[in-house]
Amino acid sequence: MSTGSGVRFISSLRVKFAASYIAIIAALLVVMNTYFPAASRDMIFASKLTFVKSQAAILETALRDIDTLTIDACTLVVSRLDVSGLSHITITGERGNVLYDSAGGSDGFVEKYAADVLRGFDVYYSSFSENAFLARAFVPITKDGAITGTVFVSERDAEQGAILSGLQRTLMNISAVIAIFSVALVAFILRTLLRRITGILRAIQSVREGEYTYRIEMRGRDELAMLGQEFDSLTGRLRETDDVRRRFVADASHELKTPLASIKLLSDSILQNENIDTDTVREFVADIGDEAERLARTTEKLLSLTRLDGGADKARSTVGTPVDMRDVAAATLRMLRPLADSEGITLKSDLDGGCIILGTEDSLHQIVFNLAENALKYNRPGGSVTVRLTRSETHAILRVEDTGIGVPEDDLPHIFDRFYRVDKARSRAFGGSGLGLSIVRDTVTALHGEISANARSGGGMVFEVRFRIYNQENPRQK
Repeated sequence: MSTGSGVRFISSLRVKFAASYIAIIAALLVVMNTYFPAASRDMIFASKLTFVKSQAAILETALRDIDTLTIDACTLVVSRLDVSGLSHITITGERGNVLYDSAGGSDGFVEKYAADVLRGFDVYYSSFSENAFLARAFVPITKDGAITGTVFVSERDAEQGAILSGLQRTLMNISAVIAIFSVALVAFILRTLLRRITGILRAIQSVREGEYTYRIEMRGRDELAMLGQEFDSLTGRLRETDDVRRRFVADASHELKTPLASIKLLSDSILQNENIDTDTVREFVADIGDEAERLARTTEKLLSLTRLDGGADKARSTVGTPVDMRDVAAATLRMLRPLADSEGITLKSDLDGGCIILGTEDSLHQIVFNLAENALKYNRPGGSVTVRLTRSETHAILRVEDTGIGVPEDDLPHIFDRFYRVDKARSRAFGGSGLGLSIVRDTVTALHGEISANARSGGGMVFEVRFRIYNQENPRQK
């Protein structure tokens, strides 16, 4: 038998919880209905036995002084003593003959134990029957080391017996109420708990089927409510990730489709035009080469992003070896200087030494190259790009400033998004794919750095990258 959710009824949480709860309550009720009455009964037994022992000792002491035990002597002694608490008194002679019996007859106890008592043994006995306590004491009367008779006393207490019976009935009634209340409580708890757990399972199934907008309606401030909140947060991130993935696939398809379409169009133009001249063919082939290069650049950047995404965890645990940022930045700027000269833009640098960080030369080259290349491409004629590397007590700070066209304030939060372009027409004209800054952001993050972008006073942009200085005395510090 199953509960309808793939879980067998006997293995379900409700059965385990209910069985555990009921077992605990049942154990408590058993203890309450057995231990407390038994402890009360034992305490009363001890009290009753102490009482009959003391009364028997009093009688035995008084009878010990009589030279010869007779019926009249025994009657006189009993009448002078306060033995009103006893329900039965029997006195026998040295041969077991009854000299005094307050009840007018024995219940068989005297005959049963008289022989043992006449040999010098004390006999004590207590019982609880017919809702009454019965305590008995049978002791020998000794005088000068000889046994001259026996004393038998007993007490029957129906009043305390009734109290104990009433206590037992009360405990049973209380146990019945507790049992009913416990069953109702566990049913309520299970219903509430399982309804919330079922809601979480339903939500998980919905999200598993791709419904990332599903939300759990769960009130309260307990662990399940916190679990519901965490689940909603997780599904929110999944939805964002799915949206980014879909947008990424769409943008990547578009970016790859454009150069492919251009290549196909140009190649078809060559093939379909039989009378095309050589110069035109060369021009078309050159255009095909440009589109192929753009396609190669876009593909390489997509692969870089894929490597960064796939190796993010590994990069966070092992970020590389000590690298001097000044050497990497200087080498990268030498590569970009011909581009700056061809664009008529002044490329300036101010690089401090001692900026040693944990990383790789390729990663740092990619950061500096992308930031400086963007600054050159989107600058104004006659503008300038300044690359500064400064060292503080704890950080190496790379700043790339340009006098270019800048970025509108509304677009600043999105410039690190993949395929995002401020001016799509101008970006495409410069061969931009909208991936460079995204690669820079992911690379900086993988190296435990920080990056920010702000508008420059007077026009242009300022990009700032911060890395913690490598501590040679404590290499684990990052």
